[in-house]
Amino acid sequence: MPTPILEKESLIPGKTSKLVLHAPAIAGHARPGHFVMLRMSPTGERIPLTIADTDAEKGTITIVYLVMGKSTAILEDLKAGDEILDVCGPLGKPTHIEKKGTVICVGGGTGIAAMHHIAKGHSRIGNKVVGIIGARNKDLLLFEKELASFVDELLISTDDGSYGHKGLVTDLLRERLESDKDVFEVVAVGPVPMMAAVANTTRPYGVRTTVSLNPIMVDGIGMCGACRVTVDGKTRFACVDGPEFDGHKVDFDELRRRLGAYRDQEKVSIDQYRSTHGN
Repeated sequence: MPTPILEKESLIPGKTSKLVLHAPAIAGHARPGHFVMLRMSPTGERIPLTIADTDAEKGTITIVYLVMGKSTAILEDLKAGDEILDVCGPLGKPTHIEKKGTVICVGGGTGIAAMHHIAKGHSRIGNKVVGIIGARNKDLLLFEKELASFVDELLISTDDGSYGHKGLVTDLLRERLESDKDVFEVVAVGPVPMMAAVANTTRPYGVRTTVSLNPIMVDGIGMCGACRVTVDGKTRFACVDGPEFDGHKVDFDELRRRLGAYRDQEKVSIDQYRSTHGN
């Protein structure tokens, strides 16, 4: 059933946007960590996007996406009032949330939006939430105001020092782990190199580290095997076994290789789309 777009906001012009969709069935069941699969046309591919927020009373879900390939370019061409052909969800396993004390939620890129939903879940249950977000520069930071409205502390880093700490999110994470021995878990959502770096940072401290993986995904229900990842030496499927896993056990090198497997084809596809649509 087509899903109406109620609101659209450009977060980074031409690169990243936020959509609020009217999807009451999904909104009523979605939990932090869940994702949805979208299809824009009958012949189009299905793409996974993690849910950034929900409002069960209004029947809405919020998603944030980065324009990378043809499918997200098509999505970017839609506007409020248009419809998405298919939205399937909630999919995957929700985040395991329990009241235990202090949790650090780390986000980078569009992963900040997905981390936002997880951080909100921890806050609602009564955990102390420390948010750490980072980007290359101030203009690329997402969801700062949304996170600041409920987290107990928000730390910010930029690569160029244009805002907050000059450096990486792992710098801030390491400093916090050194000074705060009450942290029971670190959650990281973002680019694969960032999540791998977070896992390497937390390993010496023995702090449980959860990462949300973003492998290539085709059906989202465990049938195709495209989203397979290696965790603790065993094959797991991100769509049904995850998308969250123990960051200390993920084979990030394999994940990087698999994510780049179709890069050439993806470039051809997006170039052809832009040449025919003038954008």
